[in-house]
Amino acid sequence: MNKLPYFSRGESRQIHFEERKRFSAQTFLYLYICLLVILFFGLILRLFQLTIVKGSYYRQLSEQNRIREILIEPKRGKIIDRKGLTIAENKEADIDEKTERLTSSRIYNEAEAIAHILGYRQKADKNDFKDGACVNKLKTGDKIGKKGVEKLFDCQLRGKYGKKLIEVDAKGSNLRTLSLFPPVDGETIQLALDLELQNIAYGLIKDKKATIIATKPQTGEVLILASSPSFNPQDFEDENANTTALYLKSKEKPMFNRATEGTYAPGSVFKLILAAGALEEKKIDEKFTVEDTGILKAGPLEFGNWYFLQYGKTDGTVDIVKALRRSNDIFFYKIGDLLTPTKIKKWAEIFGYGAKTNIGFEEAEGLVPSAFWKKEVIKDRWYLGDTYNLSIGQGYLLVTPLQVNQVTSVFANDGNLCKPQLLKYQISDIKYQNCKKLPISQKTLDLVRQGMKEACTSGGTGWPFFQFSVTSSQSSVNTKSSDSKLTTENRPLTTDIRVGCKTGTAESHGKDTLPHAWFTVFAPFDKPEIALTVLLEEAGQGSDVAAPIAKEILKIYFERKE
Repeated sequence: MNKLPYFSRGESRQIHFEERKRFSAQTFLYLYICLLVILFFGLILRLFQLTIVKGSYYRQLSEQNRIREILIEPKRGKIIDRKGLTIAENKEADIDEKTERLTSSRIYNEAEAIAHILGYRQKADKNDFKDGACVNKLKTGDKIGKKGVEKLFDCQLRGKYGKKLIEVDAKGSNLRTLSLFPPVDGETIQLALDLELQNIAYGLIKDKKATIIATKPQTGEVLILASSPSFNPQDFEDENANTTALYLKSKEKPMFNRATEGTYAPGSVFKLILAAGALEEKKIDEKFTVEDTGILKAGPLEFGNWYFLQYGKTDGTVDIVKALRRSNDIFFYKIGDLLTPTKIKKWAEIFGYGAKTNIGFEEAEGLVPSAFWKKEVIKDRWYLGDTYNLSIGQGYLLVTPLQVNQVTSVFANDGNLCKPQLLKYQISDIKYQNCKKLPISQKTLDLVRQGMKEACTSGGTGWPFFQFSVTSSQSSVNTKSSDSKLTTENRPLTTDIRVGCKTGTAESHGKDTLPHAWFTVFAPFDKPEIALTVLLEEAGQGSDVAAPIAKEILKIYFERKE
């Protein structure tokens, strides 16, 4: 029964038997047992590594897979006006929402009217992360203020993130909330802005290229800062890419803040500087007079007074008060020549022209030209005609509407140049905290103020304010009826309000375009509460176009106040 041994056949056809070793069953069993032992010890070593050597590491991974952290975005600080009305606020993040990050959406009220003072937000870019200096640091996907109040007070408005820890199953589905750490809201910012007046002002200039600024003369608090055309900051917040692209491409420049970034020739509102400078430099006094000839020559050029050019009439003998009342160009040509361009520049800069107001927004400095500037930039020398143009706020002179409002306040608050303040002062009787006293005598201030007062009375250029009055709350009056019974009757009370003002009409340098219309005013005259400046681009005469708008705002201001 034994098998034959292995054999092979050689070339000679002979068969050669050979014996080979065969593996027995015991050998295979031995090898199998050895393999099992090796595998067993390998498993033991691997188990030791997983449980002992790296046990804590894998336990931590397991917990992280089981517990998920959800960021809760804080409510950005609320922005309110001086009376507590809400301008911008955030909705609470929905903590029950099943997302990786719970967001808090921002809502803007009266969006277009407040856009240029409020600004807007966009997602932070790499430069924002690099330059961030706030205590509450940015996180990926955060939005940051890019302009206006949103940018200026971004650090205060930011809150601190909260988080929610939830338990999830193997499929990532939420099982339960383990703990909740609520976010900390950002600070509330109270502006000096009067939202009601802001809306009224914007409504009066909407669809025009214009701006209106109103401040409190004693503090610099900004009550109105409206610019038109405008934009809707909600479009940036909601990431409406098509709409925001149109804002940036529009020829109307709705993103351009005309109050702080626009520069214009001031026209006759600049005569306030000439008057104060000439008086302080002793070039003239209250008795100095000029005979209005209607036309003044400078070489081959003729420079006329507006009254003569429009109506063919002259103002006769003109002193400083009458010159301001009538805005007489001949008088200011003469005193500009006496003062010289160097002194004109000196006094313009004393009043803040040619420099930023430091309100905190993007703003232009404007330009106060000089002979040196013209030689360096225009490559031409300074002529007498340049002095005449500068003296009536024309030529190369450029100012911002906010600067004009600052200058107006100087004559309303006894000679203090105040920095514009965006935040409301919490102390009601504070005065001149962020102001500097200008080197102007009380006599000079009184003369210029008198000229401004007469400019808005009969015979002045500010005709819409002749006999300016407001109707206050109804007053109770006792009357007798036909049967002799005493009754109480409510009647409206009319109050006359004196103001100090200056009109301005400035060439726009455009082909076939109307001049820029200026009007700046403070009221009431004896105890000023508000300084108001209106500018409309290429709109016509300041007294005809800008003054009626200022009158409407002041009428509402005083009637509401009463």
